Amino acid sequence: MDIKQIHELVKLVNKSNIGELSVEKDGFKITIKQKKEASQHFAAPMIQQAPQSQQPMSLPSVAPEKTGESKTTESPKTENYLTIKSPMIGTFYRQQGPGKPLFVSVGDEVEVGQVVCIIEAMKLFNEIESEVAGKIVKVLVEDASPVEFDQPLFLVEP
Repeated sequence: MDIKQIHELVKLVNKSNIGELSVEKDGFKITIKQKKEASQHFAAPMIQQAPQSQQPMSLPSVAPEKTGESKTTESPKTENYLTIKSPMIGTFYRQQGPGKPLFVSVGDEVEVGQVVCIIEAMKLFNEIESEVAGKIVKVLVEDASPVEFDQPLFLVEP
């Protein structure tokens, strides 16, 4: 039995209601068990948590326009900012390693092509370069926290 066949069996078990599958062929035996608790736990919360983590990031710029008069003074300011967004899913890091200097901080000037952070995805550390030039006004994500594709990371004043 080769790895491709094993992957197909795993997919079959995941897509079906089969709790356990055992296959024995030419002295090779494999048992695949589906954890019902884990699949139920991850199916609903993972789908619900991803949008919730993005909504607070995008709501401050959208919500003030639609609600209270006191917040309308903030919306013109945020509308003038450019956003550096995450090009991938992963873990956001503001520095190259522990004890190393931050790539950028609030108040720093950035140029197009300048590295602003690292996103770790599948054990690979990807340097994220700015696609805009200007001054960093706000860091929207905490260091070492997970980020989604297209999630805003920094606000930049052009």
